[in-house]
Amino acid sequence: MPAPIRLRELIRTIRTARTQAEEREMIQKECAAIRSSFREEDNTYRCRNVAKLLYMHMLGYPAHFGQLECLKLIASQKFTDKRIGYLGAMLLLDERQDVHLLMTNCIKNDLNHSTQYVQGLALCTLGCMGSSEMCRDLAGEVEKLLKTSNSYLRKKAALCAVHVIRKVPELMEMFLPATKNLLSEKNHGVLHTSVVLLTEMCERSPDMLLHFRKLVPQLVRILKNLIMSGYSPEHDVSGISDPFLQVRILRLLRILGRSDDDSSEAMNDILAQVATNTETSKNVGNAILYETVLTIMDIKSESGLRVLAINILGRFLLNNDKNIRYVALTSLLKTVQTDHNAVQRHRSTIVDCLKDLDVSIKRRAMELSFALVNGNNIRGMMKELLYFLDSCDPEFKADCASGVFLAAEKYAPSKRWHIDTIMRVLTTAGSYVRDDSVPNLIQLITNSVEMHAYTVQRLYKALLDDISQQPLVQVSSWCIGEYGDLLVSGQCEEEEPIQVTEDEVLDVLEGLLVSNLSTPVTRGYSLTAIMKLSTRFSSVNRIKKVVSIYGSSIDVELQQRAVEYNALFKKYDHMRPALLERMPIMEKTASNGPTEIVQTNGETEPSVPDTKHPPLVTQPANQANDLLDLLGGNDVVPVIQTTLPTKPASAGGELLDLLGDLSLSAIPPMTAYSKNGLKIEFTFERANPNIAVITIHATNTTEADMTEFVFQAAVPKTFQLQLLSPSSNIVPALNQGSVTQVIRVLNPQKQQLRMRVKLTYTHKGSPVQDLAEVNNFPPQSWQ
Repeated sequence: MPAPIRLRELIRTIRTARTQAEEREMIQKECAAIRSSFREEDNTYRCRNVAKLLYMHMLGYPAHFGQLECLKLIASQKFTDKRIGYLGAMLLLDERQDVHLLMTNCIKNDLNHSTQYVQGLALCTLGCMGSSEMCRDLAGEVEKLLKTSNSYLRKKAALCAVHVIRKVPELMEMFLPATKNLLSEKNHGVLHTSVVLLTEMCERSPDMLLHFRKLVPQLVRILKNLIMSGYSPEHDVSGISDPFLQVRILRLLRILGRSDDDSSEAMNDILAQVATNTETSKNVGNAILYETVLTIMDIKSESGLRVLAINILGRFLLNNDKNIRYVALTSLLKTVQTDHNAVQRHRSTIVDCLKDLDVSIKRRAMELSFALVNGNNIRGMMKELLYFLDSCDPEFKADCASGVFLAAEKYAPSKRWHIDTIMRVLTTAGSYVRDDSVPNLIQLITNSVEMHAYTVQRLYKALLDDISQQPLVQVSSWCIGEYGDLLVSGQCEEEEPIQVTEDEVLDVLEGLLVSNLSTPVTRGYSLTAIMKLSTRFSSVNRIKKVVSIYGSSIDVELQQRAVEYNALFKKYDHMRPALLERMPIMEKTASNGPTEIVQTNGETEPSVPDTKHPPLVTQPANQANDLLDLLGGNDVVPVIQTTLPTKPASAGGELLDLLGDLSLSAIPPMTAYSKNGLKIEFTFERANPNIAVITIHATNTTEADMTEFVFQAAVPKTFQLQLLSPSSNIVPALNQGSVTQVIRVLNPQKQQLRMRVKLTYTHKGSPVQDLAEVNNFPPQSWQ
């Protein structure tokens, strides 16, 4: 047979292909020739053929038929054959292949070879694709090479030891004696790999971490020598001596100093030295400074050192490189809770990043800006953030609006400022706000008694300007329905009152009912508002006419409301003034008291029993349902009212009694969530064919209590969900108790139950939040 073409010629030929099909044809033709050569046991050109096969593998073509040929090359005595053979083994084999078992003996022989380069090939291959069995068999050979005086082999043996430890952690102690002496090596390659090995051992074993903490002074000395050493062309990168080794040492110091006062104290001076002496004009210096900042923030460093680290991040924010600015914002976001005042000094620079063209930087700057908001700077920060909300891309508006709502609720200097701020959000980004913003703003307005006239006037004027922002229209409709009499009386003291008549107000609300911009939910708000005005305005006949028209609406929900309101005019007219009177002040439950959470299709609102009025459950069942139907807008799903349970463990039974005679059927329990030591189990009862009562049982297998535990759930719109108060907000450690909570799900359409749950709690001082989908409910729970 003629000699096969060389690798260089093959590459040149493949590059001349004009189409993918032409390239495939060339590859197939060459693969056929290589197969023929392999079948004829051609030892002369086996190395060349395997090299070409590796190139084709890199292009994405199958090359598995060359695996055995790689083993034959490894067994060869020629270095050039071994080099290609080991390279092929690393590319074509992994630990799932049975062929690699045949390599163990070859690697063992080569680890004891007289030539260091052959030993190096064997170490590289074992460190790249060695299985746990190979690592166990060859760990002794690697440990011998760690003790050799040859720097070339020691650095490769150290990296191979890292792979061995990852595969077989119990072999870690074997390398302990040899590892101690590696840091005294002068060769930077050996130092670098030894630090990598130490880092791996400390991360995997608490015992090793304690053992190696005594090496902190030696690591500090090495780092100091690197900083103070003069120019060394062998290690210099952009004027900095071996930045790769510096970064590795800083990472190891971070691990050793974490939660240890003595180690942290020993490295404070060198960290300050690195932070102040490192050149920042090149990216290499910035990389070292970033690692220094991370180390300072992670260990128990001095307060002055932490301020220095945050100032370095502040300088990063002024850098022209977008990646450095992004890294700085991300790091500041992690430290803002622990070093709030130090980060506050860079507030203006952070706010300037909101104007950056890069979307990732803008998002991080927005998150950090909200984290910096407090009672002292709320007005200035909200001004900047509202300006950002006006001009930002649509992808930011939802998160920005939510952040403004939360910050305003927490730090609002006055009720008027709070209302004005939220109205500004609704007018500029109303279509992007969360679903719960409407009920939250309604609650805020209801509780601000002295601001009712001012609020309804502002909302009415906003409604005249724009009816495209649906949340704004919904809140405006609700307010006009509640406080329409204040609007037409002109009683506003905060600003000049406007002159408006009853007919003008009704014209606006009727316009919403027929507008193409209005959603079904908005129309429901408008119709309910018109109905409420029947007790506040004198135009009762006009209101009756509007309500009767929608009794035949094609929107079933709107039709239902209109029919009920018509019935209220006719059959229950004596009850109308009492039913449609103003809403009482909605008091928020104290955080340390029991709270009942009513969740309807994922929207959460605290439900507080009104101490001034008897609870609804004391009324006859049909009257309670009438009240629910009459008072709710079309976005309110009727729920069964319950008082707060005094004994959470028996709450399920008390609720079932409200529904009359019930037949319970056994449903097997299920595990809904199990992660990080927290386990949530569901047990089921059937209240009636349409209602399932689910009791959650939360247990904790870890050694520390889980505090501030909150379980939330949401279901699709075809279901209705009610979540009662938990038995406790602390999940005891070591399964010494459980938290129970009752969920009631109405499923009139008998659809398969699906639920999304959100869990928040604090564990060992750190807040934890997680989301999960629960889709594997037993059929008996929903059929």
